[in-house]
Amino acid sequence: MFLTRSEYDRGVNTFSPEGRLFQVEYAIEAIKLGSTALGITCKEGVVIAVERRVTSPLIEPSSIEKLFEIDSHIGCAMSGILADARTLVDHARSEAQSHRFIFSEPIKAQSVAQSVCDMALNFGEGDGSQKKPMARPYGVALLIAGVDRSGAALFNTDPSGTLFRYKAKAIGSAAEGAQTMLEEEWNENLSLDDAVRLAAKILKQVMEEAITPVNVEIAVVPVSSQKYQSLPTEQVAEILRSLS
Repeated sequence: MFLTRSEYDRGVNTFSPEGRLFQVEYAIEAIKLGSTALGITCKEGVVIAVERRVTSPLIEPSSIEKLFEIDSHIGCAMSGILADARTLVDHARSEAQSHRFIFSEPIKAQSVAQSVCDMALNFGEGDGSQKKPMARPYGVALLIAGVDRSGAALFNTDPSGTLFRYKAKAIGSAAEGAQTMLEEEWNENLSLDDAVRLAAKILKQVMEEAITPVNVEIAVVPVSSQKYQSLPTEQVAEILRSLS
C-alpha cells in the first residue's frame, strides 16, 4: 500500500512513488522566499550582489550578512536560511584553508563549490556514528564566485546538491525576473565596472523596496588582483546615483 504524501514528507531520505524527495523540494521553496542575489562574470572578474532586507529601523544593517569571503580569491552570496548558509560557508572556509596548507596553493572555486554540494547531501538520520549529519536538507542556495588560473568562475549550489557553472545567475525571491534581465543584457564584452552597474540596475528593478546603499551589498573579485573586495557603502551610493 502506498503511503500518503504527508507520510512521505516526514522521511527526508524516502522517495515518493513518483521518485520525488519532498523535503528537498520544500528546502528549494524556502530559497524562493529569501532575498534576491545575483552573480555576473566577465573577462575582468566576477561580481556578486545581494539584497539586504532590513525589517526594522532598530536593526544594525551591518549585522545582516548575505555576502561572505570564503578565501582571499573566493566569495559567495546566499539566499534562504542564514544559519544554514553560515554552516556551509564555515565548511567551505575550512576546505579552502586545508587545501592551501596541504598543497601550498589557493583552492579552485569549483572545488569549493563541489565540497559544499557534498555537504549539502549529508542529511538524514545518520548511521549511529558520533558525528550526526544534518537532520534535514539545508534550506539555502549559494552563488560561489572566484578567480583562479582559469579566470573568473561562478557556481550555483542548491539543497539537492546540484552544481552548475554560470556566466550570470540570480537566486532568491525575484530570481525569475532577474534571470530574464541577465539573459537579455549580459554579454562577453562587459567590463568589471559595467558588471557592477548591471548588478545594481537589476536589483533596483526587482527589489520590492527602494534600493539604497544600506539595503544592498556588492562585492567583486578582479582577475588582476585575484582578491575578494566588498565595496564600501560610499562606493555603492555613488553607483546607485549614476543609475538615477
